[in-house]
Amino acid sequence: MSNAMLTDTQNQSAVREIQIRDALQEAMTEEMLRDDRVFLVGEEVGGYNGAYKCSRGMQEQFGPKRVIDAPIAENGFAGIGIGAAMAGLRPIVEFMTFNFSLCAIDQILNTAAKSRLMSAGQISCPIVFRGAGGAAFQLGAQHANSFEQFYAYTPGLIVLAPATPYDMKGLLKSAIRNDNPVVFFESELTYGKRGPVPEGEYLVPIGKADIKREGTDVTLVTWSKNLFLTLEVAEAMAQEGISCEVIDLLTLRPLDRETLLTSVAKTHRCVVIQEQHEVASYGAYLAHVINSSIFDELDAPVGVVSSLEAPMPYSKALEVVLLPSKERVMQAIRDVCA
Repeated sequence: MSNAMLTDTQNQSAVREIQIRDALQEAMTEEMLRDDRVFLVGEEVGGYNGAYKCSRGMQEQFGPKRVIDAPIAENGFAGIGIGAAMAGLRPIVEFMTFNFSLCAIDQILNTAAKSRLMSAGQISCPIVFRGAGGAAFQLGAQHANSFEQFYAYTPGLIVLAPATPYDMKGLLKSAIRNDNPVVFFESELTYGKRGPVPEGEYLVPIGKADIKREGTDVTLVTWSKNLFLTLEVAEAMAQEGISCEVIDLLTLRPLDRETLLTSVAKTHRCVVIQEQHEVASYGAYLAHVINSSIFDELDAPVGVVSSLEAPMPYSKALEVVLLPSKERVMQAIRDVCA
């Protein structure tokens, strides 16, 4: 059952339709009120209220020592956050876009991810790296990369990629409370999307996928903003008599293998929808997990719909060709159901 179906306790609180940017702001604000060790640092998070207004009003509420405007130096402020986490604080480091996180990649992969192992468990690094990932509209090749698989490759990191306002808020709160480094992907294209979010306290568990739509003929697996495309496709395929089950992974590392494999064993077919390029991708890893775990349950090879193998063009007309489309996903479903 979808976690959008709120529990009785949560239903006792008012449920509002709010934007994703406001769900993220609420999550950070609530955690900063709950724990004075939590702080936010990043470019334009304070005086400008965040590049996408996800930290609106927070510097005014908490002051410049807890909502810190950093210079354009990702390697520097990521390193400061990691040091603060090792010293006992709980930083939230915002990258204006995860494309810029490459400037801090050594800090994230070689320091944060490995701190617990290299200290024999004596040092923890409770830090959240969050920001926008993937393509938006006409940002060009250097601002449109999907790096989920890049971070999910690295042991020691937790990698989250939710889509809905409900999941964004609940997972970000869980991430802030976690004692391990967390990479938290958002999307520039969905900050304005609205959805139901209860006013009361709730958490979405790390490491648990969610079945957003139940079906019997084929399992569609996705994460982040491609959830909305996938749900649209599932509705369209129902008109063709094909019942699609839609799994929103939410957490990429650690992967919820049980939910994934149980669904595919039920439908006997699977299509993965991802914004990444197919080569060395997370979707390829999911296909491997399914093939090596429940091969005898499959009635067709696992389908993977990805971005085409080229850097993202600036042209609007070419951009839509490169990214996964409704038509390409529907054809992949027809192929595995043939």
